[in-house]
Amino acid sequence: MKKSILLISLATLPLFGYSQNVLPDWALGGFVRPEKVNPIITPNPSSQFDCPMQGKTIGWEESDVFNPAATVKDGKIYVLYRAEDNSATGIGKRTSRIGLAESEDGIHMKRRNTPVMYPDKDNMKEYEWPGGCEDPRVTMTEDGLYVMAYTSWNRKVARLCIATSRDLVKWEKHGPAFAKAYNGRFKDIFCKSGSMVTMIKDGKQVLTKIGGKYFMYWGEHAVYAATSDDLVNWTPILDEKNELATVIKPRPQYFDSALTECGPPAILTDKGIVLLYNGKNQTNDSKRDKRFTAGAYCAGQLLTDPKEPMKVLQRLDVPFFRPMASFEKSGQYVDGTVFIEGLVFFKNKWYLYYGCADSQLGVAVYDPAKKTPGDPIPN
Repeated sequence: MKKSILLISLATLPLFGYSQNVLPDWALGGFVRPEKVNPIITPNPSSQFDCPMQGKTIGWEESDVFNPAATVKDGKIYVLYRAEDNSATGIGKRTSRIGLAESEDGIHMKRRNTPVMYPDKDNMKEYEWPGGCEDPRVTMTEDGLYVMAYTSWNRKVARLCIATSRDLVKWEKHGPAFAKAYNGRFKDIFCKSGSMVTMIKDGKQVLTKIGGKYFMYWGEHAVYAATSDDLVNWTPILDEKNELATVIKPRPQYFDSALTECGPPAILTDKGIVLLYNGKNQTNDSKRDKRFTAGAYCAGQLLTDPKEPMKVLQRLDVPFFRPMASFEKSGQYVDGTVFIEGLVFFKNKWYLYYGCADSQLGVAVYDPAKKTPGDPIPN
């Protein structure tokens, strides 16, 4: 009897120093981790790949798999994830490639043996050798063109780059997203994390335009924005001082006090544009949110005006999703990470895919018909 009472108490909260995280009506969630399925993708030392960069066969997903994108094709969810080999030790020191997995239920994954995006002897060599291709976000046009925003990493400068595909396997690399804007002014800036605005149309999540142009939030240390006519060439939005215009930036003593990094594709709803993002907590005790682990990555949301997408209407003060399970707090990133990059609308539910401590992949599901609180908040 005592055990049953304890289980009920933990489910209903608040108890034991935690309180319910009641989300506003515009926010997505809460997202629930399906029982006994996570992590859904883990490193696989047996996956072999003939690497054109190293000139030999390697274990391309031997060390860590994390930071996934997701999309829907032919009635299935496809997850594109970052995988690291075992060529070095330390975060950012190995080579990353992007693998592909498919699922009929969004949970049980069947993955390809070889990566679909990797540093090759191609037009991107100067940008992708030796660090590789990292952290994809994937969207789709109404006519079935898949657009990937990913990070090229040559271990000198990280660049936000664009690739397109019709089948999710063969990708055409188009180069740095900002290469042509303002006579190349932003071609070589450190930039990553592109979240293009989508909407639900006829039950599908597809790219949409804002004010006649495609719109993308991007950035790691702060959230910026850019527009495009063709989804390949993007123009950053500038402020009155001719510098990058800021949408949001870190807030002292909040969960996102160190970084505000764009997550999966943003969604145009009847309330506005919802952007899910990754917030990193400061390690400095005077600047961090002491309710959450120093250095931890948690997930936040903000709402912007659909007619003025640089204008923030609301922003969550606490994360809706945070490291809780053991595999989210152990791995390469021991401070804890739920790094969200993949979000898809599938069979009337939202599936959120995330990196667990830079080492494995997890999934959480939100059913709009059963709206629940977000992850509990430590008091």
